[in-house]
Order: sequence, then structure tokens, then C-alpha cells
Amino acid sequence: MFDDRNLKLSSRNEDAVTTYNQAVGSFLEYRTTAMSLAKRATDLDPEFCMAHCLRGYFFMVFGTLAVLDKARGALGEAQRTSEAATDRERRHVDGLRLWIDGDLLAANACWERILCDHPHDLLALRLHHFNSFWTGQTRALRSVPASVLADWRKDMPGYGNLLGMLAFGCEENGDYINAERYGREASDVSPDDLWALHAVAHVLEMQGRYDDGLRWLDHPLDIWNDRNPFRRHLWWHKALFNIDAGRLDGALELYDAAVMGEKSDFYLDIQNAASLLTRLEFRGVDVGARWTKLADYAENHIDDHALIFTDIHFVMSLAREGRFDAARRLIDSMKSYSGDQTKYVSSVIRNLGVPLCESIVAFEQKRYEDAIDGILPLRHVTGPVGASHAQRDIFDQYLLEAALRADKTSLAEKLIQERRFLKRGRQESGREAAKSHADLTP
Repeated sequence: MFDDRNLKLSSRNEDAVTTYNQAVGSFLEYRTTAMSLAKRATDLDPEFCMAHCLRGYFFMVFGTLAVLDKARGALGEAQRTSEAATDRERRHVDGLRLWIDGDLLAANACWERILCDHPHDLLALRLHHFNSFWTGQTRALRSVPASVLADWRKDMPGYGNLLGMLAFGCEENGDYINAERYGREASDVSPDDLWALHAVAHVLEMQGRYDDGLRWLDHPLDIWNDRNPFRRHLWWHKALFNIDAGRLDGALELYDAAVMGEKSDFYLDIQNAASLLTRLEFRGVDVGARWTKLADYAENHIDDHALIFTDIHFVMSLAREGRFDAARRLIDSMKSYSGDQTKYVSSVIRNLGVPLCESIVAFEQKRYEDAIDGILPLRHVTGPVGASHAQRDIFDQYLLEAALRADKTSLAEKLIQERRFLKRGRQESGREAAKSHADLTP
């Protein structure tokens, strides 16, 4: 039997294969049904190797070590059933094993090799894209989707998803013209693909086109209620457009209504919330007690180092709340975790994650020169901590604010000139505008 792109599957159970295809489709569209569909596929056919592998992948996408044992369980079932599986499926089992072991570069190489022989394997492409994003392999975000594009026909299922990944890869590599073109085409072909919508939002953010961005994300807040927490990241982007447009109240309203989930401590929710509150406070907005919930979540995840970028935002929340002992425990835990040299992230945690976290703590302790000394040497090399250019801009914002508070006028002036050049459509507001137009004027 075959998947939606005519790739051979080892299962002979038609219902299981249909459910598997639905699970992959739900994953690509960020639907909340993805995991339950993958579980149903394994229930329908307990010998379905690729379905077990898919469940393992979905656990890993959760971005938390709390589900690592469940991922290992799925891997065990995939390995048990792999003897009767296809060669492509067995290679996916290897990819899952490498991911669980923390060998992220080898996992990506495994998926890229699969794509060399099976360029229509959209799952391999999406997983490669996911891990390239969270390991800062910016070039790969564009090069790997581009390498298979010629093998696809426009009428193939998932073509729009491929274009969405290519669009985002172009954007992260500064090719904004092609990024917007492919992203808009992807949204036309696959209007349910939030990643394509997200890619265009990134183009508009990086170019400072906040009015275009507000129009692009002009949707009812309940439009994606059937999607997983990624939907809140789109509202985070809309909040950034509001900030750039000087509509600070609108950004804070979006935080309460759509960015921060009521109960979720999902990694992306934490990142979105902490970085948005920081951006708003740097522009003079009183965010009240909103940090408390984030700091509480952080204290419950001291030893969860699945994603370095999340660790940094946990420290951000703890330091902002003045919980410096807890922030120190988290940083010490990061150092301990990085002692395992078998994990790709070990050196990244030591060389980037820890010093960035310590700089944020220094900032909140009003040791602004220490914050500057920590961030300035790293600000051009933060890619390996993962996430996008727009998300990592928070480090530059900390640096700018530290320079302003430490009265480092020449540094602040140069940073503001850089921001004006890179985002020419952006409207300055609040403290940054006051400093750039008044205190920094000879």
C-alpha cells in the first residue's frame, strides 16, 4: 500500500494506511488530531512500522524531555516491526533513534539521504526543516526544499506544504522576493498550511512592513481554534506588527486574548509570551503581573533542556520576576546537561546558551555593563540556539536597552542606526524613539 504521495508502506491494512495519511496531513497543518490519528493507525495495525515511527516523531516535536520515554517506547515498537518494513521506513526508524539520542546533525543527514532517493517524502522534509530551524542551520532551510522542488508536480498532494517550507527558507536566508512569492503561492495552493502563512508574515516583519503584516493576519481570533499551539505564534507576529505600528495597547490585548494560553506551558507559548512581554516593557508598557505565570512554569522545568531557546526564555521569566536563585539553578542545570558530549546541543549550551542566560540575569540585576559584555560578542553568532532571525532579535533588544540604561551612547546610537537600516518601514516608539531622537542627537 502507499501513502498520499505514492511512497510504499509496509502495512496491508487499508484503514490503518488511510489513518496514517490523515495523521501526516494533520501534522503538516498543525491540527490537534495528529497524535490521536497516529495512535489509531498503530491500533489498527500493530505491525505498521511507519505508524509507530510517526508516533515517536510526534512525541519529539513536543519539545520537552518529559515525553522522551514515550518516544523511546514508540521507537521500540518501530524497531520491533522493522524487519518487515520497507528500506525507506527502516531509515526513518534510524532517524528517530538519532533524534532521541540527541545526535541532531546525524538525524538531519538521515532525512536528507531519504530525500535523495525519495524526494516526495514530505514527512522527511518537514522533520529536516523542523530540526534545521531549532539548530540554526539556516542554509538548510532553503537548500533542502529547493533540492527536491523539480521532482514535484503542482497537482501533487502536499505541493503547497513544500512551497511553504521553501518560502520560509528563502526568508531566513534574506531572499525576501522569492520568499514572499513562494509563500503567497503556497497559501493559495494550501490555505490550511499555517507555515506558509507564517513565512509571509516573517518577510513582512523583516522588511518592517507592519501595515501589510496587519492586513495579512487580519483574521478572527477563533479561526484556528482547531490547530495546535503554533496558532498562537501567528498572533505573536501580529502583536509585533502592532508594536512596530505604535499600537502598544493592541499588542497587549493580543497577548491576553490569543498569544498566551490559559494553561499551556508548551515551549512555543513560553517563547512567544516572554519575548512579547519583554518587547512591550522595553517600550514603556506596564504589563502588570503577567510574568508570574511564566516564572511559575519555568520553575517547573528547571531540568528540561529539550530546546535551548526555551531555556533562555525560562531564565528571562525567572530573572524578570526577581527569582534569581531559581534562574541560577536552571543555568547550573544547563551546564550539567551540557556535560554529555554525545549530544549536539552540548557545545551550543556552553558557548551560547549559558552566557546569554547569564547576561539576561545581569540585565535584570541592573548590571548593564556585564549584560553588554556578555551579549555583544555573541550577537552575530546566535543562530545555533535555534529559532528565526525575528525571534533572536530579542538579544539585540536586550543589548540596546542595556546600552541605553548604562549610558553607552555611542553603542546605542550605532545599534539604532542598524535597526533603522534593516527595517526601514518600521515606526519607532517609546523609549527607543525618545533616545534616538533626543538624547542621542548632538
